[in-house]
Amino acid sequence: MTAFGKLVRTTAFRLTLVYLFLFALFAASLLGYFAWNTRRLINEQITATVNVEISEITDVYNHRGLQGLAWALANRALRPGANLYLVTTPEGKAVAGNVDALAPGVMASIGWSETRYRRLDERETAEHRALVRVTELTNGFRLLVGRDLEERRRLFGIVAKAAQWSVLVVIVLGIGGGIFVARRVLRRIDAMTGTTQRIMAGDLSGRLPVGRSGDELDRLAENLNVMLERIEALMTGLKEVSDNIAHDLKTPLTRLRNRAEEALARSGSEAEYRAALERTIEESDGLIRTFNALLMIARAESGQARGNMDDFDAADVARGIHELYEPLAEDDGMTLRVAASTAPLHGNRELISQALANLVENAIKYGKPSPVVQPLDPAVAARSREILIESRREGDRVLLSVTDHGPGIPEADRKHAVERFVRLEASRTLPGSGLGLSLASAVATLHGGELRLGDSHPGLTAMLVIPARSAAGDRLAAQTPDVPQKVA
Repeated sequence: MTAFGKLVRTTAFRLTLVYLFLFALFAASLLGYFAWNTRRLINEQITATVNVEISEITDVYNHRGLQGLAWALANRALRPGANLYLVTTPEGKAVAGNVDALAPGVMASIGWSETRYRRLDERETAEHRALVRVTELTNGFRLLVGRDLEERRRLFGIVAKAAQWSVLVVIVLGIGGGIFVARRVLRRIDAMTGTTQRIMAGDLSGRLPVGRSGDELDRLAENLNVMLERIEALMTGLKEVSDNIAHDLKTPLTRLRNRAEEALARSGSEAEYRAALERTIEESDGLIRTFNALLMIARAESGQARGNMDDFDAADVARGIHELYEPLAEDDGMTLRVAASTAPLHGNRELISQALANLVENAIKYGKPSPVVQPLDPAVAARSREILIESRREGDRVLLSVTDHGPGIPEADRKHAVERFVRLEASRTLPGSGLGLSLASAVATLHGGELRLGDSHPGLTAMLVIPARSAAGDRLAAQTPDVPQKVA
């Protein structure tokens, strides 16, 4: 398609033509109304003038007779810009006046009419038009008085010519403006099209150009750029997940296969087969947990879990997690405590519980103090092995936190620690998939909040910061006193 073809097919050019047609129609209607009004005004002026003259001439005829009427008409015909006068006998013969010829039948009809005429003093055959009135005098004589319409014709011609030029100027300027606007819009659309073609070719870093005018195209480009950034982040995350799955799951799958192969090759007794099967089941359970965690992260990041949201108290979640993980913490030599006050939330209780459970599991697994820095004081040593689960409301936010007193995470690594399958060097020797913090971060983002990692001097504080539900809070506050509860 040619450049001009693309230009005339643009919406901006078509809209310009529509607006141009409407504006030209409006201008023509306005000029037509002005011309009609001017014509009416001139006719009214002619009518008033002719009526006055007829009244005066009739008085002259009544007082002076036919001779006096002829003398009066002769004097009036000598005036500059004189009207038309004609007196005829009952037989139609001209007696006095300055009219040489009229259209047939004009003198036969009483009243107003528009007719062609020629004056007595004109030698040329050209005819003019006039608005005349015929009245009947006594004794059957008839009187015609009229006014030439040349002035009206000239004025109407001026208006018509102005209308033609006005419409022509409007059309030229409108088409020129339409081409200018369409080319400007087309350039911007072509720039957007070029960017989208690069994006479709695989370059997800491309962004639509945004001008300074702040018009609808700029707002559209800004929103599309935000969408493209989100898509790029999702695609980058998908690539990372694919790479991490291929890298981190290859080892356990290979180990699973090798153990099964070893059991077939070397095991001879039922006990050995049973032990091999138990190791295989244990390895399979680890893989299933990893895939379940990936599915939960995908659900949270895609927003699919928003359909299962309800009002609940975060304190109940904190107490439930404490009750569930307290025996596991004690078996590992840790002490799990909870400080829960009323904190109303609207969200997916299952996902928030899972996110808090992941934080508690990480604290139990990695929150032990280093053996080389164990305090000598037994009370201090006991405190260093405590893990605190806390829920509270702070302004318009609900805070769910887990605090331990282990080695913590260096500040430089905290942003990296919430990525999928990331395991810091200190945790490489312990079992795990590196998805716990990723799931907690995805759940917080799903609920419009965030996961914060802070320093507890020593140790780590992992905190879910989620917007509170005020309506739910009012109901819960009426049922439960806002008093922190501690369970040893």
